[in-house]
Amino acid sequence: MSETPEFPEPSGRSEPAGAREQAARAAELDAADPLAAVRERFVLDPAPDHASGDTDVYLDGNSLGMLPRGVADRIADVIDREWGRLRIRSWSESGWWTAPERVGDKIAPLIGAGPGRVVVGDSTSVNIFKALIGGVRMAGKGCTEILVDATTFPTDGYIARSAARMTGLAVRPVEPARIADEVTERTALALVNHVDYRTGRLNDLPGITHALHSAGALAVWDLCHSAGALPVGLDAHHVDLAVGCTYKYLNGGPGAPAYLYIRESLQERFESPLPGWNSHADPFAMDPSYTPADGIARGRVGTPDILSLLALEAALEVWDGVAIEDVRTKSLALTDFFLECVAAYVPPGRVRSLTPADHRSRGSQVSLACSPKLAADRQGGTPLAGEVMDELIRRGVVGDFRHPDVLRFGFTPLYTSFADAERAARVLGEVLGALPEVESGAAG
Repeated sequence: MSETPEFPEPSGRSEPAGAREQAARAAELDAADPLAAVRERFVLDPAPDHASGDTDVYLDGNSLGMLPRGVADRIADVIDREWGRLRIRSWSESGWWTAPERVGDKIAPLIGAGPGRVVVGDSTSVNIFKALIGGVRMAGKGCTEILVDATTFPTDGYIARSAARMTGLAVRPVEPARIADEVTERTALALVNHVDYRTGRLNDLPGITHALHSAGALAVWDLCHSAGALPVGLDAHHVDLAVGCTYKYLNGGPGAPAYLYIRESLQERFESPLPGWNSHADPFAMDPSYTPADGIARGRVGTPDILSLLALEAALEVWDGVAIEDVRTKSLALTDFFLECVAAYVPPGRVRSLTPADHRSRGSQVSLACSPKLAADRQGGTPLAGEVMDELIRRGVVGDFRHPDVLRFGFTPLYTSFADAERAARVLGEVLGALPEVESGAAG
C-alpha cells in the first residue's frame, strides 16, 4: 500500500497565475448578484477550528444545507412555549396537526406544484416505498416490471427491488437516457433521479415523463438533488409522483422530514401501502376499518416529527422573495465560474469533470474525477481522492468524496458566493499541485 501523500502548507509567497484576475472577477460577479443579500439569512460564523477566523467555503449543500438564522429561535419557542407550556393543546392551538400539509404548500412552489399536492413527513426512503407501491396499484393490468434509473442512489434501487418482490413485478435497471426507448406496455412505472447524485447530470424530466405516459406507464421522480437548486415543474410536466429530502438545498437540517407529491388527478386513486391513523378520513374515530382521507392527506402515515418539521418550516423562510429561476441562473454561473477557475489553477490532467458542460444537462454540483496518474498506485486504505478531500476540508474548503475517485462540490446559490468558488478552486490547485504523478508502469 502506498504511503499517505504529504500536502505541504502553502508558502504564501506566491500566487497562481491569473489569481488576481479571477479574484477580481469574482468580486464583480458578487457585486452584481441579485441573491447576494440572501447569504446573510444563514449562519456564517467562523468555524471553531480556524485560527484565522475565516469561514469555511462550504460546498457540501448537496449533502446538508447550512443553518438558516431563524431556525434556532423558532425551535426554542416550540420547545419552551408550544411543548413546555401549551403541551398537547399545541396540536390545535399551534397548528401542529396541519403542519405536514402547510409545510408541503411552502415547498410546492419550489418544485412547480400547486397547493394541496405535497405532504411532508417520514424519510425519503419511506416516501419512495409509498410512491412505488401506490404507483403499481394504479398501473394498468398486465404490467410486469418497474424500470429503475441504472445510475440511481443505491437506496432507491433497494426499495424498488423490495417493492417489486411485494407486488410480483420485476425490476429492470435502465440508463435514464434510454428509458424512452426501453419502456413498454408491460412497464408499470419508472423511478428516476432528477439529478445524478454522483456526477451532477440533470436528467430530462419532461421528455422522460412524456415517453412513459405515451407507453401507459407512470413517472416517479426522486428530487433530492434538484429541489431548491433548479426549476422542476411537476404540475407543468404532468409528473405522477415525486419524492425528495429537505436537508440539502432546502436547508431543513439533519434528518429533516421528506415530502411526497401526488398529482392532483391521481390523489383519489392513490392507495398507500402504509395506511396510518394520520391518513384516515376520521383519524380520531379510531375505526378498526381504514378509510383514506381526501386529497394529499392520504399520503400521511403516523404522528409527524414535530420538532424537525417545524425547524424545516422556519428554514423555508429564507425563500421569501426568492424566485427559483434566479437561483438556477446563479447556479449555472457559479458552476461555470468554478470550472473556469479549476482550469486556471489545477495542473493539467490532474482532474476531469464528470459534470456535463451543457447547461441543459447540469444540476447544481460539480464532480471532478482524480486522474488515474495520481491514483493508480493506491491499493487499500483511503483512496487518494478521499485524502485530497480531507486535505481540502483541513484548509477550509468543504466538499465531499464518492468512491473511488470523485470529488463533489455542491453549489447552493442562496449562500454560495463567487468568491467562495474562486477560493475553492485555488485551494484545490494547491493541493493537487503538491502531488507527484505516478510514472508510467510504476503501479503494481
